[in-house]
Amino acid sequence: MRNLTDMLEELHIRDLALMDEAVLEFEPGYTAVTGETGAGKSVLLGALSLLAGNRADKTVIRQGQEACEVAATLHFAEPERIDVVLEELGLPACEDGALVLRRVIHRQRAAKIQVNGAMATLGALQEIGGHWIDFHGPGEPQKLFKGRHQLAMLDAFAGLADELETYRGGYDEWQALLDQAEQLRTADRLDEDEQEFLSRQIARIDQVEATEESIAALERDFQRLDRAQELAELAGQLESGLCGDEGAVGLLGAMQRAAYELARLDPESAGLSERLEAAIIELQDLGGEFARLAAEADIDPESAEALQVRMTAWLEIKRKYGPTVEEVLARREEMAARLEAQSDIEGTLEKLAAEAAALEKKLRTQAAGLLKKREAAAKTLGTEVRALLKRLGFKKAGFEIAVHGGKALGPVGDSDCEYLFSANAGQELLPLNRIASSGETARVMLALKAVLARADHTPLLVFDEVDANVGGEIGAEVGRELASLAGEHQVLCVTHLPQVAAQARQHYVVTKAQGDDSTAVSISPLHADRKAREEELARMLGDRSSASAREHARSLLG
Repeated sequence: MRNLTDMLEELHIRDLALMDEAVLEFEPGYTAVTGETGAGKSVLLGALSLLAGNRADKTVIRQGQEACEVAATLHFAEPERIDVVLEELGLPACEDGALVLRRVIHRQRAAKIQVNGAMATLGALQEIGGHWIDFHGPGEPQKLFKGRHQLAMLDAFAGLADELETYRGGYDEWQALLDQAEQLRTADRLDEDEQEFLSRQIARIDQVEATEESIAALERDFQRLDRAQELAELAGQLESGLCGDEGAVGLLGAMQRAAYELARLDPESAGLSERLEAAIIELQDLGGEFARLAAEADIDPESAEALQVRMTAWLEIKRKYGPTVEEVLARREEMAARLEAQSDIEGTLEKLAAEAAALEKKLRTQAAGLLKKREAAAKTLGTEVRALLKRLGFKKAGFEIAVHGGKALGPVGDSDCEYLFSANAGQELLPLNRIASSGETARVMLALKAVLARADHTPLLVFDEVDANVGGEIGAEVGRELASLAGEHQVLCVTHLPQVAAQARQHYVVTKAQGDDSTAVSISPLHADRKAREEELARMLGDRSSASAREHARSLLG
């Protein structure tokens, strides 16, 4: 059994439709919502729909208010699964397993959506909604109506997750080979002139030695060449001022002799003499360095010309292929790759075709294995659903899962499936999305969910009108199935049947109060007050003041 602490814990509604404010706390298991027709039970469903990311206009804002707000706190026992989704959306991870959603719709300003305190888009809210809530009722998007979801549920029922992952890895590799071959086939072929042009361009890039270190040295040397005369003159002046005939070293030499004489007369001044000697040596070294700079700046004409040619070539390459060495080298690799591909296109295509054919053969074997297991699982699932539909009032219902093989290879194999249903004997089996009755749709969805509960990890299942066109024993069976389904999920059901509501662990009632100039909807918990709950069930049975209705209500609650 799945950990039932994956659940909706709290729902806050403010100024939505006819409801001013409500704060609802939920527990694991099955929750029923009841109320008189037109009382406003749809407000609760509308709040959940907004948090699931469904679109809404400003008419949902309570009259006289500037904004409406819905917020929810969900708890995940193992939040890693939802945290992966949040990370992909760039949203904060759950803290202590709590997912906090908030949506505010304003009359005059843009709507505001927050996920775990961070601003989010409607698309992000929709993506997250698919991981925590699933609606089943008229007008609501139902995943099981879509072929890809039907197949995904069948695969989960068949336990094909590992095999599908292996197949998908090979399929992606196969597609990459086909794409590579197609690109090579449709690429422009280079004529001899174009090939020669690319070869020359590659050679020019290679000739200038386009590496980060080499180009840095080139630009440094060229800058020095450009100012060579000025450098040489300045370095020469400095060298002459230090070591020339009348330079500082010569003048200090005369002073050094006086310092020696001073040290002879006063031994304590010997340290000063040594420091002066060290200063003279340092100045001589400086003079030598300036002389070296002057010599280096004096570049011979041949070297200067070579440096000029190389710099001119590099500047031209930069203009053509990019301002940085990295971009130039990237373009060089592109040109080299084009030339290499041209050298043996047919051979390369043959190699790719052989690799793709071998991989396709392997994929078809894997796809055949998937098809066989899908067909076996479809029979088992169909049998279990038919048995449950019979208990839900469809005495002669037909339900089958048609698995179709022989398709083109796709991301999930070469087969798909379709769920087919007929309510009565002798009727044609039709796809689920062509069932006309909302009541039939709801019960088929309930049957499928009950059987597939262990394969679907959506925490909260919401049912609306699941009891349409049923009553009596069938209603009681619907209630029992919802309670059973709540062993795998948190279940919320809006119902008109006391037999369905009585099976719930939690029970909320929606009431509407009308004054002369205003209408308000409120929702209150009944599960902690058995007497109030008996009264609500008696009302649903026909007369809350009837002794027999109250006795029947007590028997339903057990």
